[in-house]
Amino acid sequence: MNPQWICKRCGFSDELSRYYWRCPRCGAPLDLSYEVKWSPRGTGVSRYSSMLPIDPGYLLGEGNTPLISRDINGHRIYFKLEYLNPSGSFKDRGTSLSLYLAKKLGYKIVVEDTSGNTGISVATYASALGLRAKIYMPRTAPRGKKAVVEMLGAEVIETGSRHEASIRVLEAINQPSVFYVAHTWSPLYTSGAETIAYEVYEQGFRKGTVVIPIGSGGLFLGIVRGFTNLVELGLLDDMPQIIGVQGYSVHPVYRELYGRSHKGSSNLADGIMVPNPPRLTEIVSLIKKYKWGIVLVGNNEITNALKNLYRMGFIVEPTSAAALAGFYKALRQGLVTGENILIPLTGSGLKTIGTIIQLSLNNC
Repeated sequence: MNPQWICKRCGFSDELSRYYWRCPRCGAPLDLSYEVKWSPRGTGVSRYSSMLPIDPGYLLGEGNTPLISRDINGHRIYFKLEYLNPSGSFKDRGTSLSLYLAKKLGYKIVVEDTSGNTGISVATYASALGLRAKIYMPRTAPRGKKAVVEMLGAEVIETGSRHEASIRVLEAINQPSVFYVAHTWSPLYTSGAETIAYEVYEQGFRKGTVVIPIGSGGLFLGIVRGFTNLVELGLLDDMPQIIGVQGYSVHPVYRELYGRSHKGSSNLADGIMVPNPPRLTEIVSLIKKYKWGIVLVGNNEITNALKNLYRMGFIVEPTSAAALAGFYKALRQGLVTGENILIPLTGSGLKTIGTIIQLSLNNC
């Protein structure tokens, strides 16, 4: 069966040979329907081509990131070093699929709205594939990230806010030659994140708890679907426990799940400050189905976790540290079951050096 776009809300479907960033009939997020078979070969994301809707090949070395363990508070923590992907974040897994499809379908221009990591990732792969990239970024996005996007040959279009970036980018996609990456909507990013589950399975993580930062939810959904596929194929007996992490500043999943909000600041973890994730309903449904949970963290907890990660030798950005901060909090709240813990470290600290300098000056 050829991969197909499908809408679970209204039943729309079409071949992958046509591109949609959301359902053209009802506006809901789309999914991809395709057959999966466990037949890993090669390396990186492309190693799992039999589990993916398309095979981008091994474009820039995406995937195949190390899994490094440390003993913390009586638990064996497995850190998945996603910040060692080519552009410095886990986003490269989904971007490699998305922009490969854009190239394959004949698009010349790709556009995206982002506050940072996705913009760098899209600019990186656009450059490698000979595509022109336009990245809409809020003025508040780190200057260092904008500079990297520009050095990669992409055009940075500054907007007043993250919300304005999302509005402005929609004005640019009316031309038939323009491919809207739409990483918060695209199931290709979820498919890319699935490969994290496949890799840690092959690297020896078979049972335990996974602590995942949740912004738009693509990383969460991808890892969950990856482990679900492994269970359905008989490679694993059970799903791991999942603990989601959001920040005090923005926590739509927590609010929807528990019916309450909390005050506080977590703006250091800007990568998970997504107020309206398109797949919110699906995220909450999965957490309820498996009786998982969500914890909230603030700037002080993120700073403490960041300091600990640096002293372990992991040069990550504050958003990555939110996951470790979430583990500490979940442990205090008695939510952690089992001794083995998997934590993806999602983005490189070298792209947020200004923030790191400021924290250092403030005696982080």
